[in-house]
Amino acid sequence: MSAVQPAAPPRAMRDTLLQAVYEAMRADPEIFFVSADFGSPVLDKIRADCPDRFINVGIAEQNLINISAGLALEGFRVFAYAIAPFITMRCFEQIRVSLALLSEIRKINVTLIGVGAGYSYVVSGPTHQCYEDISLMRSLPNMQVFSPADQFVAAALPAKCLRKNGPKYIRLDAQVLPPLYGADLPGLDDGFMVHRQGGRVCLVATGYMVHTALKAAARLAADGLEVGVVDLFDITGFNVARLNAVLSAYRGVVTMEEAFSGRGGLDAMMFNHLAHHGLNLPLLNIGVEGGYRFEIGERSLLHEQVGIGENEVVRKVGAFAQSLSG
Repeated sequence: MSAVQPAAPPRAMRDTLLQAVYEAMRADPEIFFVSADFGSPVLDKIRADCPDRFINVGIAEQNLINISAGLALEGFRVFAYAIAPFITMRCFEQIRVSLALLSEIRKINVTLIGVGAGYSYVVSGPTHQCYEDISLMRSLPNMQVFSPADQFVAAALPAKCLRKNGPKYIRLDAQVLPPLYGADLPGLDDGFMVHRQGGRVCLVATGYMVHTALKAAARLAADGLEVGVVDLFDITGFNVARLNAVLSAYRGVVTMEEAFSGRGGLDAMMFNHLAHHGLNLPLLNIGVEGGYRFEIGERSLLHEQVGIGENEVVRKVGAFAQSLSG
């Protein structure tokens, strides 16, 4: 459950995850890959070495979902790959009917891989950025949602997805982020990792925001305020009892997501979780404030403008912790 130290140079989550899929496909003839996008050299390897189990549907995400569902009904375990806003929003009805609904009555195993979560396609603007996917995907019954923060968790998720039936969604950052872990992931089955412990407040972050949480926690600690940090990468299937044991040591919880605040994302999940499990803890959500923005700039700058940057996190968490000191 506790985090381990990284021991490798940084790589894109997309590349480590696709490499794991490629290796699984070489060993298992029942795995199929369907793509609506290119851009990774690993995709070229999959297409070259497993040509009878690779389909590029082009820019046709709705068709991507229906083809994937059909293959799953024939017994294949399917990975479907596209840019995050397009694989979740462009084909939401197909995901609802052909995956979430169908999985109620038929055994299927389809994993959607969305690249470009949050602001990671920073220069492409709001059409290619993705702040709604957590809310949309977790609103569907039977849909499992994964949001890794580094390359090692991303690489471990395909094996986890292959073992469990039903539809899944993995949201990946498009940028190369510093590794947070090593090859050993002691919290993989729990769905979360504990990075820091102690203090009045625990920061429960997902995806890119885990990196911001760790930076903010270090700054707060330098100012004498210790906070806990949890990387929650399995948003829908974490170990409830163990997470409750972690959170019960605190007086307040802060959720951190690169997604719209108050729109049914990580904040809504945690509010519901605390209420249903008798954890009477005040909750502060740090998420994207306001609406869509068209400014182009560095990700860190855009984050400060929408309320989720490192400086904003330090300020908000400091004020929240102070309110709990009485």
